[in-house]
Amino acid sequence: MQHSPGFLKVVKEAQAQVKELTVEQARERLTKNPKAVLIDVREDGEWQAGHAEQAIHLGKGILERDIENLLPDANAEIIMYCGGGYRSILTCEVAQRMGYKNVSSLIGGYKGLAAANWPMKK
Repeated sequence: MQHSPGFLKVVKEAQAQVKELTVEQARERLTKNPKAVLIDVREDGEWQAGHAEQAIHLGKGILERDIENLLPDANAEIIMYCGGGYRSILTCEVAQRMGYKNVSSLIGGYKGLAAANWPMKK
């Protein structure tokens, strides 16, 4: 996907503030911590087309509004993913500004999960 320069600038600025994980690191974190949460921040149509089996859906457009009700513990381990790893950087940065302390963005997003044969469902 061809991203606009302004979008890439915002992502790059946020990226400096956000921890990123590879697919393997995410798999390890989710295995070691059964309370860790994998959040798909893509749009509804993307989620419906397919998503990681254990993921919950909290689209980027409603994340700020709903995350505190869904995950009230600001210390919860949260791994967010989007399609390719850009939007999840933005959602992680926002979650951190809201007080969440253990948030990571998945490098490569859904595409990376699919390439690694991550268990998926529709």
